[in-house]
Order: sequence, then C-alpha cells, then structure tokens
Amino acid sequence: MLSIEQRIAQDIAAQPAQVKAAIELLDGGATVPFIARYRKEVTGALDDTQLRLLEERLGYLRELEDRRAAILASIEEQGKLDDALKAQILEADTKARLEDLYLPYKPKRRTKAQIAREAGLEPLALGLREDPTVAPEERAAAFVDADKGVPDVKAALDGARQILIESIAEDAALLGELRDWVWSKGQVRAKVVEGKENEGAKFRDYFDHAEAIGKIPSHRMLALLRARNEGVLALDLLPTAEPEQGNAEAEGRVAAAAGIAARGRAADAWLLDTCRLAWRVKLHLSLTLDLFGRAREGAEDEAIRVFGDNLKDLMLAAPAGPKVVMGLDPGIRTGVKVAVVDATGKLLATSTVYPHEPRRQWDQSLAELGALCLRHGVALIAIGNGTASRETDKLAGELIKKLGGTIAKIVVSEAGASVYSASEMAAREFPGLDVSLRGAVSIARRLQDPLAELVKIEPKAIGVGQYQHDVNQIKLARALDAKVEDCVNAVGVDVNTASAPLLSRVAGLSSSVAENIVRHRDENGPFRTRQSLKKVPRLGDKAFEQCAGFLRIAEGDEPLDASGVHPEAYPVVARIVAACGREARQVIGDGALLRGLNPSQFTDERFGLPTVRDILKELEKPGRDPRPAFVAPTFAEGVEDLKDLVVGMVLEGRVTNVAAFGAFVDIGVHQDGLVHVSALSHKFVRDPREAVKAGDIVKVKVMEVDLQRQRIALSMRLDDVPGEARNTRESRGGDRGDRGAPRGAPARKPAAAPAPVNSAFADAFARARKN
Repeated sequence: MLSIEQRIAQDIAAQPAQVKAAIELLDGGATVPFIARYRKEVTGALDDTQLRLLEERLGYLRELEDRRAAILASIEEQGKLDDALKAQILEADTKARLEDLYLPYKPKRRTKAQIAREAGLEPLALGLREDPTVAPEERAAAFVDADKGVPDVKAALDGARQILIESIAEDAALLGELRDWVWSKGQVRAKVVEGKENEGAKFRDYFDHAEAIGKIPSHRMLALLRARNEGVLALDLLPTAEPEQGNAEAEGRVAAAAGIAARGRAADAWLLDTCRLAWRVKLHLSLTLDLFGRAREGAEDEAIRVFGDNLKDLMLAAPAGPKVVMGLDPGIRTGVKVAVVDATGKLLATSTVYPHEPRRQWDQSLAELGALCLRHGVALIAIGNGTASRETDKLAGELIKKLGGTIAKIVVSEAGASVYSASEMAAREFPGLDVSLRGAVSIARRLQDPLAELVKIEPKAIGVGQYQHDVNQIKLARALDAKVEDCVNAVGVDVNTASAPLLSRVAGLSSSVAENIVRHRDENGPFRTRQSLKKVPRLGDKAFEQCAGFLRIAEGDEPLDASGVHPEAYPVVARIVAACGREARQVIGDGALLRGLNPSQFTDERFGLPTVRDILKELEKPGRDPRPAFVAPTFAEGVEDLKDLVVGMVLEGRVTNVAAFGAFVDIGVHQDGLVHVSALSHKFVRDPREAVKAGDIVKVKVMEVDLQRQRIALSMRLDDVPGEARNTRESRGGDRGDRGAPRGAPARKPAAAPAPVNSAFADAFARARKN
C-alpha cells in the first residue's frame, strides 16, 4: 500500500518529497496562496492548482484512513478479522472498495437471509452450492421444521436462496468487477412519467433518452436528475446498450464468480436461477444507486469546476481603475437610481431620475445627471444590465454628447447587486442609505474594481454557474471560497483602502482581524509600513507571515511595501541593491538593470533561485496587477431589443457565462445569446473555456432569433451562414456525448445526417433554460 504522500504525488504529478513538505506546511497553518507564492523552495515550486488538488486529496485520503481504522476495529470486535481480510482492507485504495469489503460484516437490519440462518438453513445453502449433484428438493427435505418457521421444502429452499443471494451480493471482488463493467458499458435510460408530458415540457429532450453513464456530460446528468426529482422522468441504469443481452451477461458474470455453471447436475438450474435473482433483485439495484451516485458526484464536481472557473474569470476581469464613476441602476416605473463614487470608491452623491415610462422626464434627468457629472468630475458611467438598461444606456449616450464626449459609458453586470444591497454588510457600510441606492453604488464600484466589490457578495449569487442549486452546497461553497481567496491574493490588496470583506480574503486573515485592521486604520490613520500591521489586535506573527506579502502600502515609508516581495525577503533585496550600487528607489522599476543581474548571485540557504527570480520580477514591476487592461464593448446603435435583431448581423458583446455546452454573450438586448460550443471556433473545441472566458469581449453573428421563447442563437464563426447545415463532427455531436444533436434516440445510434446549426443552438438553449 502506497503512503498518502505517494498517492497524492501520483495524482498531482509531483514527487513524494514535495507533497510531504506541502502537507507539513498546511498542517502548520500555512495557506495555499502563501505556500504557492513564498515557499517554492520548500515544495519544489508546486503551483496553486496542484496545492488545491493536494489539499482536497489529503482530506479524502485521511478520511479513508479514519474509515479503514474504524472498519478494522469493528470486524476485530466481531472476532472475524483474519490475516487475509486484514490485508485486503489495508490495501483498499478507495472508499468504495473499503465499503465492499466491509459489507458482509456491517451491522444491518434483520434481513431475510439472517432469518434463514437463524432457522438453521445455512448448511442447506452451502451444501447446494458445494455439491450440486443432489436435487434441491431432496436436500431441503431434511431442513423442514415448522417450529423454526420452515413449514415445507419450498420455504427451506427460499431461505437457502436468500442466504446465497446475500453472500453473492456481498462478494467484494464481484462487486468491484461489476461496478467497473457497468460503468464502462452501462446506459442511463430516461422515460417520461405518464401524464407529465405537459408539466415537464422543458425536459422534453429527455422523454425517451439513453446515454452511456461513463460519458454523459455533467450538465446533462444534472438535468436528468433534476427531472427525476421533479417527478417528470423515470431513470434506470441498463447494464449495456442492449438490456436483455446485458442482463444475460451480468448473470453470467455472477455465476462465474460464484463458481456456478450448467453442467447437467441436479441443482445447477436452481443455482443459476439464484444467480439470476441475485443480479436482478440485489446487485442491479445496488449498482444503480452506487453508479448514479458516482455519476452525480462527477457531474457536481464538473459543475463546480465550471462555476469556479467562471467566477475566477469574472473576479479577475479588467478594472477601470481609480476614476470617479457614476453608477446607474436602471428601472422604469421606479426610476433610475444614481450613485457617484470618487476614485477610492467613497460615496459622493445619490439621486433618482425618471426618464422612462410613466413619467418620461427625459430632459430633467439629463439636466440632473449632467450637473452631477460636472460637480464631481465623473470620468465613467456604469450602467447595470438589468431591466431598462438599453434605454438608460441611450440616456447616458445623449448625456455624454451634451457634455462634449469626455465621459465614457459601460454596461456592467449587476448580478448579485440586489443581494449585496439587502445584506447586513451593506447596511453597516451605508446605514442611512436606501436599499435601492446601494445597488447603484455597487454597480459603480464593480466597474472600478470588480474583485474588490464582488468579494462582498456570496459567490453563488453572482450567477455564473450551471445547475448550481443541484450540487452539494457545502462542496460548492468550499470550492468557490478557495477561488475567491486565490483571486484576491493573486492581485494583492491595498491595506489602506480595502474593505473588511476584501481583507478577510487575504491569506491568514480572518473576518475579525480584517475588521480590526479597518478599525485601526480609521482610528490611527493609514498604515505607513507593513511592520506596523503587527500593532493590530489579534494579528500575530503567524498571521503576519501569511498575509504580509499580499498586502500593499502605496507611498509608504518602505518602497518594498508596495510590492509583492515578502518582508522576510527584504535582506535579499538589500543584497541586490548593494550589488547595483544605487538607492533602492532607483533600482525598483529599472528593468534593464534588473534583467542584467544573475539571480544565483543572491541565493542563500533560505532563499533559492525560484524566490530570487520572483523578487527580481517584482522589483522590475512592483505591485503589478495580473488582470488585463480595461476595454469596454461597444453595443450597436439602434439594437436595444430582441425585435431589433436581424439574422446575419455581426455585433460586439461581452461573455457573461460559460457552460459545458457553450458561452452566453450580452449583446445589449436584455437577453443573453448563446454561442453553442460547435460555433465558438473553426477548430474542434472540447471545453468552451479553451475559446472564451467570462468577461471576454467578442464579435458574434446572429444566427437565429426566437421572439416567442426569448432565444438568440449566435456564432463566433463569422463566416457561418444562418440556416445552413455544417458538415462537421461538432455539429453532429453524436461521437462525443451529443452536446448539440436533438434528443429522443439512444446515444449509441449515430445521427442519420448532420444537424442544422439552428437545431444545435435550440437544443442547447433548451438545456440552458432548465438551469
């Protein structure tokens, strides 16, 4: 049995020594961002992705070891633990294998087999299996005993059969073999529940559907499970594509494992019938539950991964930077909520204007907005993308023209803004401000710095996942929190301007310590050095070690405090500066000088080449922001609603969400359009994120508009012709899980002809609407 370190090393493509070092750091209270950034020598430069996987696998394997110990203790207490069984348990490398081995010894309810054993029928069962030459009825006659609840031969044989079925179903080797076989060959079969056709119309693609369980895409598996939970579909697991043939093969496998075969002996037929029942009554059901659970877990993991990747892209979207911004939260009858924030995000002014129905105070709204822009020096206007966003965008466009075109306007996602507005956090931040106006503040600030504002919102409320409500919520929250932590620490945080929610995401800082930092800053003024952070209550040496490198102090007393160089490495910088013969401030930012240095000249026992190289890069561009430069999409004039769209027009938009079947793009018409995975590129795209990510600005062609169902089909293949079939494997989809072809036939049957582009889009939209 490999050690935990060896098993994890195989999983993350690393050496056991690297894994061991990382585990020691994690057990010592170090965070993943800190280890990835500042302990490269110790771990052999494991990156944050490897470390997150290591952390996850470490938890699983430690749970496995705890369970192994509990199972060994339980079986030993029963007096049934022999050397062979102990060796098998010690070698089990998965929870499933461990539970298979424990199954015969696991305390259970009083079963029919147990009742039969209590009636003394176990010798009959063993005798029939070990010596099939005697007729079952003849052997069973000796076990008839009414006082023991065995009134006749039939009852004796029924009891013996229950004992054999339970014994067969608890054979760990057989369970493992069948599990692997059904996973590789099995088919999920979905059938609509009679009478649910209208109620479950949104699932009509799956009313008669079959697909390989081991290959079904995550979004489709979650859709099937949701439909079953809503009572629309009945799901079954067929052992192979041909059910009867598959059941016969399964029964054969069971018989072979039990040492039972048709050799013309008196009990052979009875024993084979027992194997048939063991499969159909016991094993098939347990494997169906087991493998549906495995498929669900895999689908959930994939959905969580997609959500996490989208969240990361959104949080690391380009910031507009420290500019005065006017946030407009569009509304029709309730008016457009207005908030102006300064370059640091401080609220300067609020208002509400009513340019739309029913008041139609267009000119008055322009005058009030214009006055706010001039009074506060507004540089950017952020417009929420909710109801009336295009009408409000038009208002902002006219305002900009009247002001001489010196201001830019950008439509931003307002996902989660209403959640933040009504939160306790927002109430503490703006105690006297109306809830609706808080949303406008959030919209303005998320244009300045998406990361700093989005950390205030529960990740699940940001809305960039697929089937997020169908997955394990604890696992989802843990994964998303890790993504947020990685994003915040990758960018770094200005300790003198950051909010408590943002600071709480910095490695090593809890919510209470983050609050203490803000309180100390308010009471004593801005921090001048990183070392002064140690004066914050409850920010001890360990917390300082973890957080210091990720906190920035601009224009402080120590120039290195504005960089990503950790304070513990300042002596290395001192050696670099001494070798250059200049002042530190002269060395910082001099790329030509720094690139000419030999990193190995500055290593020592503690800081090796990886750290010295990182230091030189950081000195070259201190406090560099890894996020891209800010660019705003330009929505087409006159295209404000679905009815304004014309098939064939090419538009610019921003990717708002990426799912397994494609990408959703905001083109400024209140309804995101879908670029199906087959239309993302001329090249084959397996994962949509290979081509696009949330926040990207893309050009798309309108392929189809369905006004009735509020659907827009788009393509990033700008030479695509609407309505034409595409003779590509992407459009057919049948050979890779059928992401785009119409449902209704078993997946094993190839498509008769390539599907038209619109069919693929319509099918993907149908799936998307189920989320």
